[in-house]
Amino acid sequence: MSDDEVSLRPMAEDDLQVLERFLTEPAGMGPFNWYGWSDPGRWRRMWEENGFLDAESGRLMVVRGADRLGFVAWRKVLTSHSSYCWNVGIALFSEARGQGFGTQAQRLLASYLFAHTQVARVEAVTEVTNLAEQRALEKAGFTREGILRGYGFRNGRWRDAVLYSVLRHEVGLPDD
Repeated sequence: MSDDEVSLRPMAEDDLQVLERFLTEPAGMGPFNWYGWSDPGRWRRMWEENGFLDAESGRLMVVRGADRLGFVAWRKVLTSHSSYCWNVGIALFSEARGQGFGTQAQRLLASYLFAHTQVARVEAVTEVTNLAEQRALEKAGFTREGILRGYGFRNGRWRDAVLYSVLRHEVGLPDD
């Protein structure tokens, strides 16, 4: 891996201090990820419980060389009584945005989830006004599926969102 390549890695305990920026710096979260103050000890407890990796969800650090750029996350979404997909998201520090790192990280995360789980679908949701994230998802191979009206509440009002997905065969893996 060269220093200009983005990669994903499991969280380490010393990442917790860096991640706390997302809980304590509203401006650093950007206009689409700040939902108000929340429990500052939540991430420490999650780290101690499972290192941010379990059968229902996970978080990996996005890095470029020794630089920590932010994190990617996923959670299980039941799609029927016998199947599920992953819903993914990303949070990058403000200084890491707009440089293509999000596209690379989301492409890596989708490939990782397809390689290590049996899902056929990975999806992502972002606000309709988050054009940078929409471009990043499209460059990462995700397809825009439609608008979710009144989907999320942030900063005093309900906001519409855009649903994206990528399927297993679209990244070159067989469906069976």
